[in-house]
Amino acid sequence: MQPKPPLALAGMRIGLLGGSFNPAHEGHRHISVAALQRLRLHRLWWVVTPANPLKAKTDLASLAERVEAADKVASHPLIEVTDFEAALTRPFTVETLAHLKRRFPGVYFVWVMGGDNLAQFHRWNAWRRIFHIMPIAVMDRPGERLKALSSPAARQFANARLPEREAAALPLMKPPAWTYLTIHLSALSSSDLRKAGNR
Repeated sequence: MQPKPPLALAGMRIGLLGGSFNPAHEGHRHISVAALQRLRLHRLWWVVTPANPLKAKTDLASLAERVEAADKVASHPLIEVTDFEAALTRPFTVETLAHLKRRFPGVYFVWVMGGDNLAQFHRWNAWRRIFHIMPIAVMDRPGERLKALSSPAARQFANARLPEREAAALPLMKPPAWTYLTIHLSALSSSDLRKAGNR
């Protein structure tokens, strides 16, 4: 785990998977490995957020606990777990991505998220600006494809969608650019795991 962003050198292709990771699970690792392969990334960072403004905080484990658990689940040489977002003044995704672009101007970043996030992306703070900061790779999620691809965000940026077969080129593209990747689906979710743990 890293108290600040990991080392990133100019020319590297780095995926960013953000979230509460409450808790981290094999589904997170599954889409991360798929993104590493399909986008030909050098690294993928798990950006563990202090809190998600769209989710309740009542059952949120501490940041330290979530980072420690995520580090154990990731267990991959190219996946790095980070908690640097906690040090930012405004830990919204849009601010985090802009911060990384300023700090690492020669790095090719890609925002990675699940189809369930694209379905409600229009609720995120400054979501249109996110599309213009860096390319976005959307990973398929069970039961979410139709909702995701008919969402306000997908419709508004339909002309910027890259065919799945060209996904490897996404990290080098000028935003807005995004793709929707079909992968072997994992039904695991953090909310389901929390419910199971409370039984």
